[in-house]
Amino acid sequence: MTKHCCNEMELAIKFDCNHHKDEYECPDTLISYNPKFDEYGIIIHDGGTATSGISYCPWCGSELPKSKRDLWFDTLEALGFDDPSEQDIPKQFQGSDWYRNT
Repeated sequence: MTKHCCNEMELAIKFDCNHHKDEYECPDTLISYNPKFDEYGIIIHDGGTATSGISYCPWCGSELPKSKRDLWFDTLEALGFDDPSEQDIPKQFQGSDWYRNT
């Protein structure tokens, strides 16, 4: 379970809407969190799943973790996975286990 910087951030990324099937469709959901890459973003509500990465919490001002996206790809490449979107990657790399358990 990820512990976020403050209660406001925790509430902001907790998706709970009875009217929309995912966070990108709900205009009330403003922040996304991707545990696989440990990155935060402001959702761009344009009909897709785009976000704009953020480095600081908009509520408490805490510095957020650096994205682990590049490290994820580098780690998988070192293990022989050159195209993770097309390959069956190990389960531990589908969430945050790959960096939390090292």
